Amino acid sequence: MDQSKIGIYFNLTGYTVVRVTSPYWIPENSEWVMITSDPNSTLLRVRELISEMGLLHDSSQVTWSSLPH
Repeated sequence: MDQSKIGIYFNLTGYTVVRVTSPYWIPENSEWVMITSDPNSTLLRVRELISEMGLLHDSSQVTWSSLPH
């Protein structure tokens, strides 16, 4: 398993984030951006990172989501 793909991903179109901790689902399309390789980051920290990366000006609406099917 490629450990470099474990972490938290942000969906650019849905303003949601998912925690990826296994190889069963790794985002393959451009709608998903890895925010951090720390899967234990809090939502507050993830929102801060999204703003710091310039992905959203106001990241307060970002929420957790489940893995897509």
